[in-house]
Amino acid sequence: MARPKISACITAGNEEANIRRCLESVKWCDEIVVVDSYSADRTVEISREYTDRVYQHEWLGYVGQKNFIRGLARNSWILFIDADEEVSRELRDEILREFEKGPGSYVGYRFPRRVFYLGRWIYHGEWYPDYKLRLFLKERGKSEGQEPHDHVMVNGPVKTLKGHLNHYTYRDLADHLHTVNQFSSISAREKYQRGVKFRWADLIGRPLWRFMKGYFIRRGFLDGFQGFIVSSITSFGVLMKYAKLWELEHELPQTFPSGRSGRGSRG
Repeated sequence: MARPKISACITAGNEEANIRRCLESVKWCDEIVVVDSYSADRTVEISREYTDRVYQHEWLGYVGQKNFIRGLARNSWILFIDADEEVSRELRDEILREFEKGPGSYVGYRFPRRVFYLGRWIYHGEWYPDYKLRLFLKERGKSEGQEPHDHVMVNGPVKTLKGHLNHYTYRDLADHLHTVNQFSSISAREKYQRGVKFRWADLIGRPLWRFMKGYFIRRGFLDGFQGFIVSSITSFGVLMKYAKLWELEHELPQTFPSGRSGRGSRG
């Protein structure tokens, strides 16, 4: 019986610093499909060194872009991977062993994702093990979720593998904070559009709970300085999400009051 074929589906945007590592990690797949959201760097050029199935498409959101690329895959099994991720050798070998014997009744596989952050791998807190269902039978699964968080939902049994999906998520602290700013805005807007109302209890209680959960309950302190920073910025991101929800509800003017100048007026 022939091994079921796998299509590696990569969504990317201005990822020239990461895309080659990602593509190298999925060369063993039977097909590589890349959907780029009109990068201004060499992402497309690098991708075409590995596959002729490179497409450019407007950004449809984290859920929409995944479902778009799913429709382009030619094989029965799909491996979703982002450009800043990498299939470890251990995970690759585990998947190939599993598919050589046949997936049987399983329609999906999930595996732990670990993050390389500020010079070390993170193995505690809310970032680990962060199981991701990314390998699934095309006809039995699709992306769902609320922006900016997508996840695959499948109809059928799922098996958990041990190999890691590696995530090279932030270049430095500034990059981390930039992403938190973007994601908190997306989340606040999504809540606002669904009619979720701002509550002081959310603004005060949820950030505190997220820090306690990540740093103490999930033992983020075992990751040293990096663990403290991860828990702190995660808490800050929650604070900003609800603060921005308050801002949206109040429709604050974007101009300064008369008699005040803007940024740069303090000396």
